[in-house]
Amino acid sequence: MRMTAAVMYEQGLPAPYALSQPLKIEEVELEGPGEGEVLVEVRSAGLCHSDLSQVAGLRKRTLPVVMGHEGAGIVREVGRGVTGFKPGDHVVMTVGSGCGECVYCVNSRPVLCELVSASRTKGVLMNGARRLTRGAMGLYHHSGVSSFAQYAVTVPGTLVKADPAIPFDVAAMFGCAVVTGAGCVFNAAKVRAGQSVAVIGLGGVGFNAVMAAKITGASVIVGIDINPGKFALARDLGCTHTVSALDADIVDVVRDLTLGGVDFALEMSGSKAAMTTANAVTRKGGEIVCVGLGATGDLYHYPHSALVAEEKVFRGSLMGSCVPQRDLPLYMRYYQEGRLPVERLMSGIFRFDELNLNLDRLEHGEVLRQVLRPHG
Repeated sequence: MRMTAAVMYEQGLPAPYALSQPLKIEEVELEGPGEGEVLVEVRSAGLCHSDLSQVAGLRKRTLPVVMGHEGAGIVREVGRGVTGFKPGDHVVMTVGSGCGECVYCVNSRPVLCELVSASRTKGVLMNGARRLTRGAMGLYHHSGVSSFAQYAVTVPGTLVKADPAIPFDVAAMFGCAVVTGAGCVFNAAKVRAGQSVAVIGLGGVGFNAVMAAKITGASVIVGIDINPGKFALARDLGCTHTVSALDADIVDVVRDLTLGGVDFALEMSGSKAAMTTANAVTRKGGEIVCVGLGATGDLYHYPHSALVAEEKVFRGSLMGSCVPQRDLPLYMRYYQEGRLPVERLMSGIFRFDELNLNLDRLEHGEVLRQVLRPHG
């Protein structure tokens, strides 16, 4: 079938992206689903800082690629052998899937699946297939999802069923922002009632971490960001305190609030300065959970003797250390119960012709989560 999609041919084009146009809105061809594949009509797709980092070239991709890695839609067709989905099912699209058979998957760590990592690097589906072309040119799949398109062919592992009562614009955010932010609290940090948390970087992922920390019963939740305009929402969603990342006394302020430092510092941006802050505001024996990805090959510095003497832990958390088929239904239930009001993070709905402009808005910190409606 022919459809509209956002294709990236080159990484590292300069901002403003409204002028350089790194994402080309084009007519492309999509093959129908093969054996073990699913055709999804994409109804909504979230725009994320991960997309921004790919456009900037911080992590290399196989090009040209149809972008988009979180979304929600309707199953329209299933290939031979697919039994878990049927036409008409509402689904969330996520990159946190695994093969189900490797040592990581059988130990409930599908985000570390080697097959998925290899396929993501190559720009193919988990089964090694490619279904996208433009004329004689083959196109690649972004993280096996490619949700910046009107339709997507993917494999069942990237899909989780959603209650049709959940609006597509909200459901799309569960594929990355929610599962990453909430998951780093529930799965990586395993925050318990009465513990203290600092969330450094109040974007879509950070706010989901705030809401999840509130669900756990954390006694102190400190929101840290360079933009004080986010603090009112942060307090509404669960922060007990908010502190400017630009405050010269930030370390002393957070330590005073928490009687020596937080149990967990959750760093969302991958910024070296933010990582330094995260380490400094964490108490002895506490954990720094690294959620934000910097550029490939970036090196970060820390005082090693203090790490040993204070028994701190640096922990990575990719995609919220999630098991999508286990975690997403739970998080969607929290949303329906009003405990995870992710709709409050919605900054706006947009069409394909506004996609590059909205990359600029995201980079400038003007928005939290913007959602593309591929069908207008």
